[in-house]
Amino acid sequence: MKNNFYSLVILGSANVDHILNVNDFPLSGQTITAKNYKVAFGGKGANQAVAAGRSGANVSFIACVGDDDAGKNIKAQLQKDHVDVQAIQNTTGQLTGVALIFVNQHADNFIGIHAGANAALNAEYVKQYTDLIQHARILLLQLETPMESVICAATIAKHSGVKIILNPAPAQTLSPDLLKMIDILTPNETEAEILTGVKINNLKDANKAAQVLHDYGIETIVITLGAQGVWLSDKGYGQLIPALKVNAIDSIAAGDTFNGAFATALLEGKSNKEAAEFANAAAAIAVTRHGAQPSIPYRSEIDAFL
Repeated sequence: MKNNFYSLVILGSANVDHILNVNDFPLSGQTITAKNYKVAFGGKGANQAVAAGRSGANVSFIACVGDDDAGKNIKAQLQKDHVDVQAIQNTTGQLTGVALIFVNQHADNFIGIHAGANAALNAEYVKQYTDLIQHARILLLQLETPMESVICAATIAKHSGVKIILNPAPAQTLSPDLLKMIDILTPNETEAEILTGVKINNLKDANKAAQVLHDYGIETIVITLGAQGVWLSDKGYGQLIPALKVNAIDSIAAGDTFNGAFATALLEGKSNKEAAEFANAAAAIAVTRHGAQPSIPYRSEIDAFL
């Protein structure tokens, strides 16, 4: 298989998001009326690919979508957002993954996911794109696809000297063998707590969690702290990179926007601190807009905001 090569390769999920905006999340047995309903493309992997493409990265996305209209439309939209789709398969007999999302008046969200075609992204599929991964400068991963795909891609990248960024979301425990392969880990507070046992209530806790993660050999820990910003810990030295103040209306894809923009900035030669500042700006813009991919800013917007 002949591949064109890209400096950033992202492996992950692609979904169709069904989003309901509500005042408050429903209680068990309660029916509530939504203020707004929309359908948009999402999935952590696809969101991060779009964030990277729109912020200027040379990016290819490894994923599986269904052999339905949604799958075709997702590929077409990714191409419009400057994402290479050579490694995205329309999986026969499968529907594209779906996410059902409630967003409340405080911009918090509540999400249920059906994997659909994402479940077909197994190790055998990943191995078809070994060349693509080996020729990248950065591999960006999350956890919405089968774990075997994540471990397989990380192993290929590690053996080829490719920098690996893992966004450990959705939150789950991970094997030390996987964590030892990671160069940069980007958890939020919940994900950091599940990985370390440290509940993050303040910056001292964030630093403590980062040190636990450094013990696996991970050089850089970036803990996203929502409206506070991010705790960046490099080789054990930690600092807060403050968030930019905006009027948040929807936090969907804020973390994904951060990760895609962060990887883009690193590829442009920015330091981890500069990359975090750039990514904070991208995420700040995203939370002022509704939806996943519709909220992700373009490079000109990020530069203007900064």
